[in-house]
Amino acid sequence: MKQENSVFSTTLLRWFKDCGRDLPWRHTRDPYLIWLSEIILQQTRVEQGRDYWERFVLRWPTVELLAAATEDEVLRQWQGLGYYSRARNLHAAARQVVEWGGFPRSVEELCKLRGVGEYTAAAIASFAFDVPAAVVDGNVYRVLSRYFGIDTPIDSTEGRRLFASLARELLPQRQAADYNQAIMDFGATQCTPANPACLTCPLLETCRAQAEGRVGALPVKQGRTKVQERRLSYVYIRCQGEVAIRKRGEGDFWQGLWEPYLMEEGRELPQDAALVLLAHDVKHILSHRRLLCDFYLWETDSRPVLTADYRWVKEEELDDYAKPRLVEIMLEWVKDHL
Repeated sequence: MKQENSVFSTTLLRWFKDCGRDLPWRHTRDPYLIWLSEIILQQTRVEQGRDYWERFVLRWPTVELLAAATEDEVLRQWQGLGYYSRARNLHAAARQVVEWGGFPRSVEELCKLRGVGEYTAAAIASFAFDVPAAVVDGNVYRVLSRYFGIDTPIDSTEGRRLFASLARELLPQRQAADYNQAIMDFGATQCTPANPACLTCPLLETCRAQAEGRVGALPVKQGRTKVQERRLSYVYIRCQGEVAIRKRGEGDFWQGLWEPYLMEEGRELPQDAALVLLAHDVKHILSHRRLLCDFYLWETDSRPVLTADYRWVKEEELDDYAKPRLVEIMLEWVKDHL
């Protein structure tokens, strides 16, 4: 087994030297820049994440500057990436780092930062500080389950323990950073979820899944979270060059982002409001929710009475407010209509 592990790790490192991705955050040991990349790349493709990383670094080149920003500024910069809790955690963690006097160096201490789990902590520790910590993410699960023919569900307690233990065994202690980057790149570009490049794989001859014809069946998941459906009806209330918007509160999705008037129980508009339907049943998928949305436009010469959480802003200043992608889609419908 030790020899098999050694062959696996050595082959991956050799492959990475020739085929690894050239990413800007790999040319630094600055923990701030590495941490920033890891948070942005959670639930985000590298191609999209790179642009956001570059914009964040340009605007806030140090963790101190990011910590000094307002949450609204961070959310506005994050707009379009989705999973906005990441942006709020990013801002909170930046303030933690400043309060602590710098980034901690151990996996255990890094895990105390908001939004940083074991995978992210291991990545930062190995990439920034050469700590021999093994990363385990979706790419790692897939590569290890296929190569070693493991059908234990990766989303089970037993599976998480098994793969974490195997990842530690495979990690070359003196090349932790290169190996972690290698196995992540290998899963992202070679051993992909669909249509993996098996015929050009350097591990082809010793891959259990390939030998047993189970590449498409691995890794195994035991179940998925049920997706909930929710209906939303938005009204773009336009009055004398101003629009009514509000910031979403805590305890719901899109916390801290801005939205136009939302018709809900207890939030009824006047019966004579001349609403124009712009779009019906627009589908929008979140992690565990499917939204079905109606968009309306109401142009009025006098401000309606709204609840205290709404404010009136100039229409041309809407871009200054961080909004979810769904609201951006609504604004496109409004512009097309007008």
